[in-house]
Amino acid sequence: MSARLLYVMDPMCSWCWGFAPVAEALFAQAREAGVATHLVPGGLRSGSSALDTSTRKYILEHWQAVQDATGQPFSFEGAMPDGFVYDTEPACRALVAARELDEPRMWALLKLIQHGFYEQGIDVTRAPQLVDLAEQAGFAREQFAQQFACPQVRKATVDDIAWARDLGIAGFPTLLAERNGQLALVTNGYQPLESLQPLLARWLQQAACA
Repeated sequence: MSARLLYVMDPMCSWCWGFAPVAEALFAQAREAGVATHLVPGGLRSGSSALDTSTRKYILEHWQAVQDATGQPFSFEGAMPDGFVYDTEPACRALVAARELDEPRMWALLKLIQHGFYEQGIDVTRAPQLVDLAEQAGFAREQFAQQFACPQVRKATVDDIAWARDLGIAGFPTLLAERNGQLALVTNGYQPLESLQPLLARWLQQAACA
């Protein structure tokens, strides 16, 4: 029997940041049952132009709604300054690069990217900042920089994004449970832990009996 969770998300998706504590608890629940989690960057935005004032205002209002609903911290002062291009492909690619180099450390990098963007105002669309964060997560700086820039990682990122879209996943976060190649939806969008823990527990019990 083969079983795993598939976490489809974007490190620059505010609801994914809001969902982060819930996701960690669910991953721990699965891990206790011997089920691993595989991360698939879904690509929220790619190749966007610089934000105009109205779009920035709309996004910050969205962030406020996420903070109100989830309690996750956001820093609004100076967020997404003039000229900011909300392109999430580099951050997604950084996770793919990390996943291929050392998957356990990838989770640490994900936390640093989310924390850096939402709480510290770091521009995680830029390679130097992503390499800095990867080094903080324990990756060798030069090795990660080379991996991040290599064509195979760019293609793997495009493939992950295409896989999610081909599956019809239009919103993040999405958590899927896979058993013997069959997918079951745990959640599409934010839900609190108390709603999802029993659902995952039932699936894990069924997976253990299969």
